[in-house]
Amino acid sequence: MGQAEHGATVKVHYTGKLDDGTVFASSTEHEPLEFKIGESQVIPDFEQAVIGLNPGESKAIKIPADKAYGPYEEEMVVAVDRDRLPPNFQPEVGQQLQVSQADGRTITVMVTDVSESSVMLDANHPLAGKDLNFDIQLVEIL
Repeated sequence: MGQAEHGATVKVHYTGKLDDGTVFASSTEHEPLEFKIGESQVIPDFEQAVIGLNPGESKAIKIPADKAYGPYEEEMVVAVDRDRLPPNFQPEVGQQLQVSQADGRTITVMVTDVSESSVMLDANHPLAGKDLNFDIQLVEIL
């Protein structure tokens, strides 16, 4: 069947871990991840790691934070006064919310702290500022 190359649709199994060994994502208990190489459907370095693999082959890679989800940006964490939130809303730490911006776009934020007067919302990607380690196995080239 040959090696995975630009333009090919592939299926891979992967496990993503942080430097401390925490698994943040894995396909091993599910269907393999399917994507077309060159269409920016996955992180570019993840995609590049698959190029050249034959079905059944595996590769371990480390993607630095700046090439994954970028640096953690403190300015993307904001405090919102509780009186600006719906009166029946009971925020909890770890809760993800969809927030509409002034330009009409919707972003996902996470509640990181709750006090009587305010709620801290973090718009950073949960993996921002973290190096990502992947074990990738090419399952199939379609």
